[in-house]
This record gives sequence, C-alpha cells and structure tokens, in this order.
Amino acid sequence: MELQVSNSPFSQEQAELLNRLLPTLSANQRIWLSGYLTALQGTGAVTAATTLVQAVAAAEPAISKEVTILYGSQTGNSHGLANKLSKKLEEQSYQVTLTSMSDFKPNGLKKIENLFIVVSTHGEGEPPDSAIPFYEYLHSKRAPKLEGLRYSVLALGDTSYEFFCQTGKDFDKRLEELGGERITPRVDCDVDFDEPAAEWMGLVLSELGKRSASVAAVASVSTTSANSVTESEFSRSNPFNAEVLENLNLNGRGAQRETRHIELSLEGSNLNYEPGDSLGIYPENHPLLVDDLIAAMGWNGEEIVTVNKNGEQRSLRDALLRYYEITVLTKPLLEQAAQLSPSQELKQLLEKGREQELRTYLAERDLLDLVTDYSFAGVSAREFISILRKIPARLYSIASSPKAYPEEVHLTVRSVRYEAHGRKRYGVCSVQLAERVEPGDTLPVFVQHNPSFKLPENPDTPIIMIGPGTGVAPFRAFLGEREETGATGKNWLFYGDQHFATDFLYQVEWQRWLKDGVLSRMDVAFSRDTDKKVYVQHRMLEKSREVYEWLQEGAVVYVCGDEKKMAHDVHAALAAILEQEGGLSPEQAAEYLTRMQQEKRYQRDVY
Repeated sequence: MELQVSNSPFSQEQAELLNRLLPTLSANQRIWLSGYLTALQGTGAVTAATTLVQAVAAAEPAISKEVTILYGSQTGNSHGLANKLSKKLEEQSYQVTLTSMSDFKPNGLKKIENLFIVVSTHGEGEPPDSAIPFYEYLHSKRAPKLEGLRYSVLALGDTSYEFFCQTGKDFDKRLEELGGERITPRVDCDVDFDEPAAEWMGLVLSELGKRSASVAAVASVSTTSANSVTESEFSRSNPFNAEVLENLNLNGRGAQRETRHIELSLEGSNLNYEPGDSLGIYPENHPLLVDDLIAAMGWNGEEIVTVNKNGEQRSLRDALLRYYEITVLTKPLLEQAAQLSPSQELKQLLEKGREQELRTYLAERDLLDLVTDYSFAGVSAREFISILRKIPARLYSIASSPKAYPEEVHLTVRSVRYEAHGRKRYGVCSVQLAERVEPGDTLPVFVQHNPSFKLPENPDTPIIMIGPGTGVAPFRAFLGEREETGATGKNWLFYGDQHFATDFLYQVEWQRWLKDGVLSRMDVAFSRDTDKKVYVQHRMLEKSREVYEWLQEGAVVYVCGDEKKMAHDVHAALAAILEQEGGLSPEQAAEYLTRMQQEKRYQRDVY
C-alpha cells in the first residue's frame, strides 16, 4: 500500500519521500518510529502520527510469530540442523514447533503459516524412512491447497549420487504446486553442509525479520544460553582430537576380510553420546594416491596453497592428504574440470544423451584416473584444487555404551580394498585405520546424534536386532547399555557374516551375554559355510512364528547395515512374516510396517 495525497495529510513531495522510506525500514525501525511519533502527540502531531503508524503497518504485511520446522533425517544431520534453526528462531521470540516428519499429523498442515523443511535424500533419490509417510501424503490427492503457507527448504545430499538432494527438490516443488509461497529459495547442500546451511538460516531469519510485527523478546535467549552451557565445544566444524587407545583386528587368521575394533578416548572433550549415535571421523587420503596425483600433474608438493575462505594455508601435499576429496568423481566436478581441460572427449562425455556412459565412467574412478584419462596440461595446482570439495567425514555406528565405557567410544570398521580399472583402490578411512593408525595416535572426531535409532524408553520393551557384519556394531552398544541399566526387556539378535571360524565378530561377548541372560536369543547365518547361501532374512523366516509373537508383544525392530540389498531383504522378510503368521494381505502388511515406523517400533540405520 502506498501513501496517496488524497488519503493522507501529506503533500505530494512528502508522500513520495515516505513511500521511498517505508519499504526500506526493518521491523524494529518501524516500531521505534511509531513510538517516537506517538510521543509527539502533545505537540499537535496526533493526526500525522496516527496516519503514519497505519501506513507503516500496511506497507508490508506482518508475518506470524508461529513457525513450524519439519525434518526428515536418516543419520541425524537434518535433525541437528533443524534444531539449530529452532534455537535461532526462539532467540528472536518466535514460537517454534520442531517435529520429525514421522510424528507430524498432516491434517494440521493447512493451519501452518510459516513452514521450514530440513530433509536429506537417502539411497537413489528416496526420502529417509522418517519422511516417507509425510512425503507420500503431500504427493497424494489428499494434500490440501496451501495458498496461505510461506515456506523454505534446506536439502541435504551428496553430489556423488545421481539424484542429488532429490527429496528436498520434490518437497520444494510440491509445496509450490499446492500454492505455497517461498520465503527464501531452496538451498541444496553437499556433504560439507555447515556453511551453506548457516547461510540459509541467515536468509530465513532476515526474511522473517523484515516482515515481523513485534520486537524479539529476550525470555527465550536466557533459556537457550542456559541449555548450551554444558554442551561440548567440539562439533563437526570443530572436531576433537581423540587418542586411539586400541586398534585390533577382529577377524581370525586366514580370513578374507579385515574388521578393526577401534577404541578412542573422549576424556576432556565433554562429548556425550547415546547408543544408536554415530561417530564422525575426518580421514586422510592414502599417501600413495596423493603422491601419484602430484606426479601425474607435474606439481610441486611443497607449494603453498590456500584451502578455505578464512585464508588457511597448507602445502599442496598436506592439502590433498587432509583437506580435499580426491577419491570420488561427481558430475559437478567433471563439469568444472571440463572448463580447465582442452580435452574435447571430456566435454563430449558430459553431453546430453550420454548419461549412462557418464554414470559408468564415474563408478569406481578417482581424481588420478581423471587427470590420466584426459589432458590437463598447464593447469596449476591452485586452479585445480579450486574445483575440489572438502573431504567429507566418515560416519560409523558407535559400538559401545557410555555407561559401560565412560569417556570412551568404540567403533567396528571393515577395511575396504579392491581392484578396479587396473589399479588397487582403498577405502579412505577404513584403510587408514587398518594400516596407518596406532595406539597413541589421534583422530579428529565428532559425535553425530541420531534420534531415529534409539532404545525404547520403556526398559521392559522387547527388542529384535538385525545386524549382519559391521551392522552389529550398535547392538553391542544396545546390549551394553541394557546390561548397565538393568533393563528387563527381552533381546533377540540376528547376526550374519561369511564364515563362522574367522568372521564371528565379538563372539565371546555375545556368548557371555547369552550366559548372563542379557541376550535372550541369538540366531546366526554364515553364508559361505554351506553350499546354500544363508542370510539373516532366511533365519528370520525360519523363526517366523516366534518373530510374529514378539511383534505382538510390542517388540521394537532394529536393522543396521547395507541399505541396497540386506535392508530390502529384511523388510520383505518382515512383510512375509506378517502375511504368513498374521494372515494379513500384502497391503495390510505394508501398512503394519509403516505404522511400526511411525510408532518408532521399526528403526533402521542403513547405508
């Protein structure tokens, strides 16, 4: 609304001046000005003050102080960022409702005015488990029109996957289709998400502030400050250098696999975790790969380069060793590399219609392959590293209970080694832990909380744990915690690996827990010990009647490990058990499992 000479006591010149000024004022400036003019009432400025106050109020519509934040998280990143946004908004006196998508009642969507979505993308462009019901509802015909909704989306993803941030993109598009208005544009984050996420939060606060109708109260600030006193100073952006206490190979002699049991000290860090959480480690690239890359490009490893916006400087070799990702190729990286390379073949690989060829090239190749396969003659180290992304942390399910091992954290990590395209390849972090880390060394770590993978609050609740291979790690933590707290709920573990003799991880501990009654049942599947390959889902189906009885008793089911095959096979086995033992149709079984997820009775930590 603009001031007109006809509807105000101002001259044409005054009206024009005010119309230029009002849209530029912040909420606080408008309120201050309103109070200032009101104070002039005794000097005969009542009419002018009243008119101006009304004009200020109408110049930009006020935005509600009620905000809803919905998060969809698989590993806890989205939940952590949503929690950060919530605290920032509360400090500005917004009334915040922070909810997991799995707990959100969709029929309340029409009542929301300000909605912020923080969501990750899982697998091949799929929503995380906790987001599936809300995602499906929003994309169904039941979804309501949302003309009064203002929203913004923060999407988390990984550019090494083809469908980067697809879930966030889907939410953003769908909310617009339903009539919602973006408060700020969607931001898509790669694995190094701290900076873009902080920028998105700043934009959100700025845009809300421009429209807000009242001054931020200070009541919530004191609450937030009080709560943060006990928080550790160490985080993803400021990792703690944890001392390695133990580094053991869990596999027996002659095993085809190598699985490390790592014990780290958290003493002095004030880092706290619960069973079900993960530990992030910032790894180092393999020195041989770094040296080969420098040699292939003809660079000087001692050249000093700048590695971030803060101006931090390191030698090129150190930067490639500890700061940049060099083992994964992504489409965005190749698009930038093509601008540096004179190679027409590289540019052609990125052309439309060659997606499958590009997909094949990106698989199991690294930066050394790229610079060997295509010409980068004359490209300086500084030019080249400017297109590289920061090396992402590796997350590992914590294998210890903090009550059983105070100020320690244990991990179970399988070494990844294979050959591809004529060269040996190494898992960045797993092989570092296996070959180059000894007791007394330190590793930069942080705790990644995962509220979507937690023991039941009621200690009497029975639990069924399904974790082949290193997927058994969090269940060692679960049982350690239940032993320490004296939980009376029954515990059933399904465990699998290749060979009983060499690959039975933590065998002595499971046997002790079975003897002591902490572990009620254990079923194992060693796939290479017989002609017929037997996996954990086969053991579940063999015990279908008992599994169904436990479900009827309210048991919580936990699945940890490989997402691409194992988790899908276990899900199918659960559905088959419900159909066979419960007499449910396939549709009813699917609904039963969805309801279990919503009730937090079916939780997955899959990767």
